[in-house]
Amino acid sequence: MADFDSELDASGLNCPLPILRAKKALAALESGQVLHIIATDPGAIKDFQAFSKQTGNELMESREEDGKFYFLIKKG
Repeated sequence: MADFDSELDASGLNCPLPILRAKKALAALESGQVLHIIATDPGAIKDFQAFSKQTGNELMESREEDGKFYFLIKKG
């Protein structure tokens, strides 16, 4: 797994909460820093893909492991 600057655990939260929390967490980061997100909502995969396109942040990684979803987003 890549290095990251901040971590957001959105486990147990349903759409749109993981995205809203990620937006807030990214706002606190500098450009180029990486946010690691943990989510349990299966909808988060499509949500974060769309979120990255809309916001200009780079979705560096998106994977599933043991029913949890992990994302790395680099702030644009």
